[in-house]
Amino acid sequence: MSLVAIVGRPNVGKSTLFNRLVGMRKAIVDDTAGVTRDRHYGKCEWCGREFSVVDTGGYTTNSEDVFESAIRDQVRIAIDESDVVLFMVEAATGVTDYDAEIADILRRAKKPVVLCVNKVDSGDKMYDAYQFYSLGLGEVWSISAANGSGTGDLLDEVVRLLPADAAPAPEDRPDLPHIAIVGKPNVGKSSLTNALLGQERNIVTPVAGTTRDSISTYYNKFGHEFMLVDTAGMRKKSKVSEDLEFYSVMRSIRAIENSDICVLMIDATSGMEAQDMAIFNIIQRNRKGCVLVVNKWDLFIKDNNTLRDYEAALRERIAPFSDVPIIFTSVVRMQRIMDVLNAVAQVAENYRTKIPTARLNEAMLPEIEDYPPPAWKGKYVKIKYVTQLPTRFPAFAFFCNLPQYVKDPYKRFLENKLRAHFNLTGCPVQIYIRQK
Repeated sequence: MSLVAIVGRPNVGKSTLFNRLVGMRKAIVDDTAGVTRDRHYGKCEWCGREFSVVDTGGYTTNSEDVFESAIRDQVRIAIDESDVVLFMVEAATGVTDYDAEIADILRRAKKPVVLCVNKVDSGDKMYDAYQFYSLGLGEVWSISAANGSGTGDLLDEVVRLLPADAAPAPEDRPDLPHIAIVGKPNVGKSSLTNALLGQERNIVTPVAGTTRDSISTYYNKFGHEFMLVDTAGMRKKSKVSEDLEFYSVMRSIRAIENSDICVLMIDATSGMEAQDMAIFNIIQRNRKGCVLVVNKWDLFIKDNNTLRDYEAALRERIAPFSDVPIIFTSVVRMQRIMDVLNAVAQVAENYRTKIPTARLNEAMLPEIEDYPPPAWKGKYVKIKYVTQLPTRFPAFAFFCNLPQYVKDPYKRFLENKLRAHFNLTGCPVQIYIRQK
Protein backbone atom coordinates (compact mmCIF):
# COMPACT_ATOMS: atom_id res chain seq x y z
CA MET A 1 0.00 0.00 0.00
CA SER A 2 1.22 3.51 -0.85
CA LEU A 3 2.69 5.45 2.07
CA VAL A 4 2.46 9.15 2.96
CA ALA A 5 4.89 10.50 5.58
CA ILE A 6 3.99 13.58 7.65
CA VAL A 7 7.16 15.47 8.63
CA GLY A 8 8.00 18.86 10.12
CA ARG A 9 9.51 20.57 13.13
CA PRO A 10 8.00 20.07 16.61
CA ASN A 11 4.54 21.31 17.55
CA VAL A 12 3.21 22.23 14.10
CA GLY A 13 0.24 19.83 14.31
CA LYS A 14 1.49 16.65 12.64
CA SER A 15 -0.28 14.28 15.05
CA THR A 16 -3.50 16.32 14.88
CA LEU A 17 -3.53 15.96 11.09
CA PHE A 18 -2.60 12.27 11.38
CA ASN A 19 -5.59 11.64 13.66
CA ARG A 20 -7.89 13.48 11.26
CA LEU A 21 -6.65 11.48 8.26
CA VAL A 22 -7.01 8.07 9.95
CA GLY A 23 -10.38 9.03 11.45
CA MET A 24 -9.59 8.28 15.11
CA ARG A 25 -7.52 9.56 18.04
CA LYS A 26 -4.68 7.17 17.41
CA ALA A 27 -1.72 9.46 18.20
CA ILE A 28 -1.37 11.43 21.44
CA VAL A 29 -1.87 15.19 20.93
CA ASP A 30 -0.72 17.77 23.48
CA ASP A 31 0.43 21.40 23.52
CA THR A 32 3.86 20.21 24.71
CA ALA A 33 6.46 20.06 21.94
CA GLY A 34 8.06 16.69 21.23
CA VAL A 35 5.14 14.43 22.25
CA THR A 36 5.56 12.06 19.28
CA ARG A 37 8.81 10.08 19.16
CA ASP A 38 8.35 6.83 17.23
CA ARG A 39 6.91 6.33 13.77
CA HIS A 40 3.16 5.82 14.01
CA TYR A 41 1.24 4.18 11.15
CA GLY A 42 -2.42 4.41 10.19
CA LYS A 43 -4.72 4.01 7.18
CA CYS A 44 -6.56 6.75 5.29
CA GLU A 45 -9.25 6.52 2.61
CA TRP A 46 -10.06 9.37 0.24
CA CYS A 47 -12.18 9.29 -2.94
CA GLY A 48 -12.10 5.49 -3.02
CA ARG A 49 -8.32 5.37 -2.66
CA GLU A 50 -6.68 3.79 0.40
CA PHE A 51 -3.14 4.58 1.53
CA SER A 52 -1.03 4.38 4.68
CA VAL A 53 -0.04 7.45 6.69
CA VAL A 54 2.96 7.66 9.03
CA ASP A 55 3.26 10.26 11.79
CA THR A 56 6.79 11.22 12.85
CA GLY A 57 8.42 13.15 15.67
CA GLY A 58 9.43 16.80 15.31
CA TYR A 59 12.76 17.26 13.50
CA THR A 60 15.24 19.38 15.48
CA THR A 61 19.04 19.70 15.61
CA ASN A 62 19.94 21.98 18.49
CA SER A 63 17.63 21.08 21.37
CA GLU A 64 18.77 19.44 24.63
CA ASP A 65 16.27 16.57 24.24
CA VAL A 66 17.95 13.19 24.86
CA PHE A 67 15.70 11.68 22.17
CA GLU A 68 16.69 14.21 19.48
CA SER A 69 19.10 11.99 17.52
CA ALA A 70 16.80 8.95 17.60
CA ILE A 71 13.81 11.03 16.45
CA ARG A 72 15.84 12.40 13.50
CA ASP A 73 16.70 8.82 12.49
CA GLN A 74 13.02 7.86 12.64
CA VAL A 75 12.09 10.85 10.44
CA ARG A 76 14.73 9.91 7.83
CA ILE A 77 13.49 6.29 7.75
CA ALA A 78 9.91 7.51 7.23
CA ILE A 79 10.99 9.77 4.35
CA ASP A 80 12.99 6.96 2.70
CA GLU A 81 10.13 4.46 2.75
CA SER A 82 7.37 6.91 1.74
CA ASP A 83 5.90 7.55 -1.71
CA VAL A 84 4.74 11.12 -0.93
CA VAL A 85 6.00 13.43 1.83
CA LEU A 86 3.56 15.80 3.54
CA PHE A 87 5.75 18.64 4.87
CA MET A 88 3.94 20.61 7.61
CA VAL A 89 4.81 24.13 8.65
CA GLU A 90 3.00 26.69 10.82
CA ALA A 91 1.57 29.96 9.52
CA ALA A 92 2.00 32.10 12.64
CA THR A 93 5.75 31.54 13.19
CA GLY A 94 6.76 31.85 9.54
CA VAL A 95 9.77 30.22 7.91
CA THR A 96 12.22 29.02 10.57
CA ASP A 97 15.74 27.61 10.25
CA TYR A 98 14.36 24.13 10.98
CA ASP A 99 11.84 24.48 8.14
CA ALA A 100 14.63 25.47 5.74
CA GLU A 101 16.78 22.52 6.90
CA ILE A 102 13.94 20.02 6.46
CA ALA A 103 13.15 21.48 3.02
CA ASP A 104 16.78 20.93 2.02
CA ILE A 105 16.60 17.28 3.17
CA LEU A 106 13.39 16.75 1.17
CA ARG A 107 14.89 18.21 -1.99
CA ARG A 108 17.78 15.74 -1.73
CA ALA A 109 15.36 12.85 -1.07
CA LYS A 110 13.83 13.36 -4.54
CA LYS A 111 10.34 12.40 -3.35
CA PRO A 112 7.06 14.16 -4.27
CA VAL A 113 6.49 16.80 -1.57
CA VAL A 114 3.22 18.49 -0.59
CA LEU A 115 3.88 21.68 1.39
CA CYS A 116 1.13 22.10 3.97
CA VAL A 117 0.73 25.28 6.06
CA ASN A 118 -1.19 24.50 9.26
CA LYS A 119 -3.15 26.68 11.70
CA VAL A 120 -4.69 28.83 8.96
CA ASP A 121 -7.96 29.20 10.86
CA SER A 122 -9.22 32.43 9.26
CA GLY A 123 -8.98 34.41 6.05
CA ASP A 124 -6.57 36.90 7.61
CA LYS A 125 -4.00 34.15 8.16
CA MET A 126 -4.04 33.17 4.49
CA TYR A 127 -1.55 35.96 3.81
CA ASP A 128 0.91 34.39 6.31
CA ALA A 129 1.00 31.24 4.19
CA TYR A 130 2.44 32.92 1.07
CA GLN A 131 5.88 33.41 2.64
CA PHE A 132 6.45 29.64 2.44
CA TYR A 133 6.82 29.83 -1.34
CA SER A 134 10.38 30.91 -0.48
CA LEU A 135 11.18 27.28 0.45
CA GLY A 136 11.02 26.41 -3.26
CA LEU A 137 8.81 23.33 -2.86
CA GLY A 138 6.02 24.38 -5.20
CA GLU A 139 2.36 25.01 -4.38
CA VAL A 140 1.41 25.88 -0.79
CA TRP A 141 -1.71 24.26 0.72
CA SER A 142 -3.33 26.10 3.64
CA ILE A 143 -5.23 24.00 6.17
CA SER A 144 -6.37 23.83 9.77
CA ALA A 145 -5.80 20.32 11.11
CA ALA A 146 -7.82 21.14 14.24
CA ASN A 147 -11.10 21.97 12.45
CA GLY A 148 -10.45 20.24 9.11
CA SER A 149 -10.65 23.24 6.77
CA GLY A 150 -8.61 22.80 3.58
CA THR A 151 -7.86 19.11 4.19
CA GLY A 152 -10.07 18.00 1.28
CA ASP A 153 -8.03 19.93 -1.31
CA LEU A 154 -4.84 18.73 0.38
CA LEU A 155 -5.91 15.07 0.09
CA ASP A 156 -6.86 15.57 -3.56
CA GLU A 157 -3.28 16.66 -4.23
CA VAL A 158 -1.80 13.78 -2.18
CA VAL A 159 -3.91 11.19 -4.05
CA ARG A 160 -2.91 12.73 -7.39
CA LEU A 161 0.80 12.25 -6.56
CA LEU A 162 0.48 8.68 -5.25
CA PRO A 163 1.67 5.83 -7.49
CA ALA A 164 -0.73 3.19 -8.80
CA ASP A 165 -2.49 1.00 -6.26
CA ALA A 166 -0.21 -1.53 -4.58
CA ALA A 167 -1.13 -4.71 -2.70
CA PRO A 168 -3.35 -4.34 0.40
CA ALA A 169 -1.54 -3.73 3.67
CA PRO A 170 -0.97 -6.92 5.75
CA GLU A 171 -2.65 -5.33 8.77
CA ASP A 172 -5.95 -5.32 6.85
CA ARG A 173 -6.19 -9.10 7.32
CA PRO A 174 -8.52 -9.89 10.25
CA ASP A 175 -7.04 -13.37 10.69
CA LEU A 176 -3.65 -12.05 11.85
CA PRO A 177 -3.09 -12.47 15.62
CA HIS A 178 -2.34 -9.22 17.48
CA ILE A 179 0.52 -9.56 19.98
CA ALA A 180 0.84 -6.78 22.59
CA ILE A 181 4.09 -6.38 24.56
CA VAL A 182 3.16 -4.89 27.94
CA GLY A 183 4.75 -4.21 31.31
CA LYS A 184 6.04 -1.52 33.64
CA PRO A 185 8.29 1.28 32.32
CA ASN A 186 11.90 0.40 31.46
CA VAL A 187 11.62 -3.41 31.47
CA GLY A 188 12.75 -3.74 27.82
CA LYS A 189 9.52 -3.78 25.77
CA SER A 190 10.84 -1.67 22.89
CA SER A 191 14.18 -3.53 22.99
CA LEU A 192 12.33 -6.84 22.58
CA THR A 193 10.29 -5.41 19.69
CA ASN A 194 13.46 -4.24 17.93
CA ALA A 195 15.17 -7.60 18.59
CA LEU A 196 12.26 -9.54 17.08
CA LEU A 197 12.04 -7.25 14.05
CA GLY A 198 15.81 -7.12 13.53
CA GLN A 199 15.77 -3.32 13.14
CA GLU A 200 15.58 -0.14 15.23
CA ARG A 201 11.81 0.20 14.81
CA ASN A 202 11.20 1.91 18.16
CA ILE A 203 13.35 4.36 20.10
CA VAL A 204 15.20 2.77 23.05
CA THR A 205 16.85 4.78 25.86
CA PRO A 206 17.58 4.15 29.57
CA VAL A 207 14.93 6.81 30.37
CA ALA A 208 11.70 5.31 31.71
CA GLY A 209 8.66 6.33 29.64
CA THR A 210 10.48 6.62 26.30
CA THR A 211 7.58 5.00 24.40
CA ARG A 212 4.37 7.01 24.59
CA ASP A 213 2.07 5.63 21.89
CA SER A 214 1.12 2.02 21.17
CA ILE A 215 3.18 1.26 18.05
CA SER A 216 1.83 -1.49 15.76
CA THR A 217 4.16 -3.30 13.31
CA TYR A 218 3.61 -6.16 10.86
CA TYR A 219 5.86 -9.18 11.60
CA ASN A 220 6.59 -11.92 9.05
CA LYS A 221 9.77 -13.90 9.81
CA PHE A 222 10.83 -17.47 10.61
CA GLY A 223 7.45 -18.82 9.52
CA HIS A 224 5.52 -16.60 11.97
CA GLU A 225 3.10 -13.87 10.90
CA PHE A 226 1.28 -11.45 13.22
CA MET A 227 0.87 -7.80 14.24
CA LEU A 228 3.33 -6.79 16.97
CA VAL A 229 2.26 -3.93 19.26
CA ASP A 230 4.79 -2.15 21.49
CA THR A 231 3.10 -0.25 24.32
CA ALA A 232 4.00 2.42 26.85
CA GLY A 233 4.97 1.34 30.36
CA MET A 234 2.13 1.26 32.90
CA ARG A 235 2.77 2.68 36.36
CA LYS A 236 0.47 2.86 39.39
CA LYS A 237 -2.32 5.45 39.10
CA SER A 238 -0.98 7.30 42.15
CA LYS A 239 2.36 7.86 40.37
CA VAL A 240 0.85 9.15 37.11
CA SER A 241 0.77 12.94 37.37
CA GLU A 242 1.22 14.14 33.76
CA ASP A 243 -1.56 14.12 31.18
CA LEU A 244 0.80 12.64 28.58
CA GLU A 245 1.52 9.58 30.72
CA PHE A 246 -2.18 9.15 31.48
CA TYR A 247 -2.95 9.05 27.74
CA SER A 248 -0.08 6.60 27.21
CA VAL A 249 -1.39 4.23 29.89
CA MET A 250 -4.93 4.39 28.47
CA ARG A 251 -3.60 3.45 25.03
CA SER A 252 -1.65 0.56 26.56
CA ILE A 253 -4.81 -0.76 28.22
CA ARG A 254 -6.67 -0.39 24.92
CA ALA A 255 -3.88 -2.32 23.18
CA ILE A 256 -4.44 -5.18 25.65
CA GLU A 257 -8.19 -5.09 24.96
CA ASN A 258 -7.63 -5.23 21.18
CA SER A 259 -4.95 -7.94 21.27
CA ASP A 260 -5.13 -11.73 21.17
CA ILE A 261 -1.91 -12.53 23.06
CA CYS A 262 -0.07 -10.35 25.60
CA VAL A 263 3.65 -10.69 26.30
CA LEU A 264 4.02 -9.49 29.91
CA MET A 265 7.61 -8.43 30.57
CA ILE A 266 9.00 -8.17 34.10
CA ASP A 267 12.41 -7.18 35.44
CA ALA A 268 14.29 -10.19 36.84
CA THR A 269 16.07 -8.04 39.42
CA SER A 270 12.82 -6.75 40.99
CA GLY A 271 10.59 -9.81 40.47
CA MET A 272 6.81 -9.93 40.13
CA GLU A 273 5.74 -6.76 41.93
CA ALA A 274 2.26 -5.45 42.70
CA GLN A 275 2.10 -3.41 39.47
CA ASP A 276 3.11 -6.45 37.41
CA MET A 277 0.26 -8.37 39.07
CA ALA A 278 -2.15 -5.52 38.27
CA ILE A 279 -1.20 -5.72 34.58
CA PHE A 280 -1.50 -9.53 34.68
CA ASN A 281 -5.00 -9.18 36.16
CA ILE A 282 -5.99 -6.79 33.33
CA ILE A 283 -4.83 -9.43 30.82
CA GLN A 284 -6.77 -12.12 32.68
CA ARG A 285 -9.97 -10.05 32.99
CA ASN A 286 -9.92 -9.35 29.25
CA ARG A 287 -9.51 -13.09 28.51
CA LYS A 288 -6.26 -12.73 26.55
CA GLY A 289 -3.54 -15.31 26.04
CA CYS A 290 -0.37 -14.62 28.00
CA VAL A 291 3.37 -15.29 27.78
CA LEU A 292 5.47 -14.20 30.78
CA VAL A 293 8.96 -12.93 29.86
CA VAL A 294 11.52 -12.38 32.62
CA ASN A 295 14.01 -9.90 31.13
CA LYS A 296 17.49 -8.87 32.36
CA TRP A 297 18.17 -12.42 33.53
CA ASP A 298 21.89 -11.82 32.94
CA LEU A 299 21.88 -9.31 35.84
CA PHE A 300 20.41 -11.78 38.32
CA ILE A 301 22.84 -13.59 40.68
CA LYS A 302 22.32 -17.32 40.11
CA ASP A 303 23.21 -20.72 41.55
CA ASN A 304 22.29 -24.28 40.52
CA ASN A 305 18.57 -24.11 41.35
CA THR A 306 17.87 -20.40 40.82
CA LEU A 307 15.83 -20.70 37.61
CA ARG A 308 13.69 -23.58 38.95
CA ASP A 309 12.96 -21.79 42.25
CA TYR A 310 12.29 -18.44 40.50
CA GLU A 311 9.82 -20.07 38.11
CA ALA A 312 8.04 -21.92 40.94
CA ALA A 313 7.69 -18.66 42.89
CA LEU A 314 6.26 -16.91 39.81
CA ARG A 315 3.68 -19.64 39.19
CA GLU A 316 2.62 -19.50 42.82
CA ARG A 317 2.27 -15.70 42.55
CA ILE A 318 0.02 -15.80 39.46
CA ALA A 319 -2.12 -18.78 40.60
CA PRO A 320 -4.74 -20.01 39.80
CA PHE A 321 -3.96 -19.05 36.15
CA SER A 322 -0.50 -20.60 36.35
CA ASP A 323 -0.54 -22.55 33.06
CA VAL A 324 1.50 -19.81 31.35
CA PRO A 325 4.81 -20.13 29.44
CA ILE A 326 7.65 -18.41 31.35
CA ILE A 327 10.74 -17.43 29.32
CA PHE A 328 13.94 -16.10 30.92
CA THR A 329 15.72 -13.72 28.55
CA SER A 330 18.31 -11.02 28.22
CA VAL A 331 17.25 -8.86 25.27
CA VAL A 332 20.49 -6.85 25.36
CA ARG A 333 22.53 -10.06 24.98
CA MET A 334 19.95 -11.54 22.52
CA GLN A 335 19.47 -14.60 24.73
CA ARG A 336 16.43 -16.86 24.10
CA ILE A 337 14.66 -14.34 21.85
CA MET A 338 13.54 -17.18 19.56
CA ASP A 339 12.07 -18.98 22.59
CA VAL A 340 9.80 -15.97 23.15
CA LEU A 341 8.76 -16.03 19.49
CA ASN A 342 8.00 -19.76 19.55
CA ALA A 343 6.05 -19.49 22.82
CA VAL A 344 3.95 -16.64 21.41
CA ALA A 345 3.21 -18.64 18.25
CA GLN A 346 2.20 -21.70 20.28
CA VAL A 347 -0.09 -19.71 22.60
CA ALA A 348 -1.67 -17.99 19.57
CA GLU A 349 -2.39 -21.41 18.09
CA ASN A 350 -3.84 -22.64 21.40
CA TYR A 351 -5.91 -19.46 21.73
CA ARG A 352 -7.70 -20.10 18.43
CA THR A 353 -7.97 -23.88 18.74
CA LYS A 354 -11.39 -25.43 18.09
CA ILE A 355 -11.91 -28.83 19.72
CA PRO A 356 -14.48 -31.12 18.06
CA THR A 357 -17.51 -31.82 20.28
CA ALA A 358 -17.04 -35.59 19.96
CA ARG A 359 -13.47 -35.38 21.29
CA LEU A 360 -14.57 -33.12 24.14
CA ASN A 361 -17.29 -35.49 25.31
CA GLU A 362 -15.04 -38.52 24.87
CA ALA A 363 -12.41 -36.95 27.15
CA MET A 364 -14.53 -35.11 29.72
CA LEU A 365 -17.58 -37.31 30.39
CA PRO A 366 -15.50 -40.17 31.93
CA GLU A 367 -13.73 -37.60 34.17
CA ILE A 368 -17.10 -36.20 35.27
CA GLU A 369 -18.44 -39.72 35.88
CA ASP A 370 -15.44 -40.55 38.11
CA TYR A 371 -15.72 -37.28 40.06
CA PRO A 372 -19.29 -35.94 39.73
CA PRO A 373 -20.31 -32.55 41.18
CA PRO A 374 -21.05 -32.77 44.92
CA ALA A 375 -24.70 -33.16 45.92
CA TRP A 376 -26.43 -30.01 47.16
CA LYS A 377 -29.38 -30.22 49.60
CA GLY A 378 -29.94 -33.86 48.66
CA LYS A 379 -30.04 -33.15 44.93
CA TYR A 380 -27.58 -34.70 42.48
CA VAL A 381 -26.15 -32.79 39.52
CA LYS A 382 -25.78 -34.79 36.30
CA ILE A 383 -23.63 -33.31 33.49
CA LYS A 384 -24.54 -35.01 30.23
CA TYR A 385 -22.94 -32.96 27.43
CA VAL A 386 -20.11 -30.50 26.73
CA THR A 387 -19.32 -28.34 23.71
CA GLN A 388 -16.99 -25.46 22.84
CA LEU A 389 -18.60 -22.07 22.28
CA PRO A 390 -17.89 -19.95 19.16
CA THR A 391 -15.94 -17.27 21.08
CA ARG A 392 -12.56 -15.73 20.27
CA PHE A 393 -10.97 -17.41 23.31
CA PRO A 394 -11.47 -21.01 24.62
CA ALA A 395 -14.91 -21.18 26.27
CA PHE A 396 -16.90 -24.33 27.04
CA ALA A 397 -20.53 -25.00 27.96
CA PHE A 398 -21.41 -27.95 30.21
CA PHE A 399 -25.11 -28.91 30.11
CA CYS A 400 -26.69 -30.40 33.23
CA ASN A 401 -29.99 -30.71 35.07
CA LEU A 402 -29.23 -28.32 37.96
CA PRO A 403 -26.68 -25.68 36.82
CA GLN A 404 -27.29 -23.46 39.85
CA TYR A 405 -25.73 -26.08 42.15
CA VAL A 406 -22.37 -26.28 40.32
CA LYS A 407 -19.99 -24.05 42.32
CA ASP A 408 -16.63 -22.44 41.49
CA PRO A 409 -14.40 -25.20 42.95
CA TYR A 410 -15.94 -27.76 40.58
CA LYS A 411 -15.57 -25.35 37.66
CA ARG A 412 -11.85 -25.16 38.46
CA PHE A 413 -11.78 -28.97 38.49
CA LEU A 414 -13.33 -29.01 35.00
CA GLU A 415 -10.82 -26.40 33.77
CA ASN A 416 -7.88 -28.43 35.11
CA LYS A 417 -9.16 -31.56 33.36
CA LEU A 418 -9.58 -29.63 30.10
CA ARG A 419 -5.98 -28.43 30.38
CA ALA A 420 -4.83 -31.99 31.14
CA HIS A 421 -6.49 -33.42 28.01
CA PHE A 422 -5.96 -30.53 25.56
CA ASN A 423 -3.12 -28.07 24.96
CA LEU A 424 -4.50 -24.78 26.31
CA THR A 425 -1.21 -23.45 27.76
CA GLY A 426 -1.17 -19.67 28.04
CA CYS A 427 -4.90 -19.33 27.31
CA PRO A 428 -7.68 -18.33 29.70
CA VAL A 429 -10.50 -20.89 29.87
CA GLN A 430 -14.08 -19.87 30.60
CA ILE A 431 -16.51 -22.49 31.94
CA TYR A 432 -20.30 -22.03 31.55
CA ILE A 433 -22.82 -24.35 33.23
CA ARG A 434 -26.13 -24.36 31.39
CA GLN A 435 -29.53 -25.98 31.70
CA LYS A 436 -29.82 -29.01 29.42
